[in-house]
Amino acid sequence: MSIVQQSRVKKRLFALAVAGLGGTAAAAVSFAIAVYEAANPDPVPVVAAGEPVDTGRWIVTIQKAELGPVPPTGTKPFEPKRFLMIEFDLNNRSAATSNAFRGLLSIEEPSSDGVPEPTFYLARDKWIASAINPNMPERLIAVWEWPEAKPVPSELRLAIGSQIYKRRDNLYGASGWFDRDPAAVVRLPVDRDTAEAS
Repeated sequence: MSIVQQSRVKKRLFALAVAGLGGTAAAAVSFAIAVYEAANPDPVPVVAAGEPVDTGRWIVTIQKAELGPVPPTGTKPFEPKRFLMIEFDLNNRSAATSNAFRGLLSIEEPSSDGVPEPTFYLARDKWIASAINPNMPERLIAVWEWPEAKPVPSELRLAIGSQIYKRRDNLYGASGWFDRDPAAVVRLPVDRDTAEAS
């Protein structure tokens, strides 16, 4: 091997070593940033009632919360019950009709342990909500049957979930909407129905 060839080989080896060190350093920095962000997540924004929240797939605007003895259908149960009702506006921003809004709202405070999953009603006709059409906003009412043994909250902390669209997911390579961290938190007072309060 000539001196020129040896020089070229040394230069290539040196370039490979530098590239390897640079790649290792970049990977280490990327890993450190990911660990730091996981340990120190951005705080979830707190919004007021009446303020629109962009969740990715939906625009959600929480209006009010009320506790009463009658669900939105207007039919009083045979046995006395209590219903926590949250009225909100919902706009489907996706291209398809969807009923994937059922997991959007969750009660963070007070604890919702022992509280059944909510039922969703259309405010305009007081009947159970089905799929929501794109760009046709609807007012809905999420209704939780509030157990008699649980204290009645005077205020709620409500988390609004969010979703992101991926053209290809990591598992199946298919497109779809996928859950991510809450988009916002709403604190709102719970109004008492006059029949409930008496």
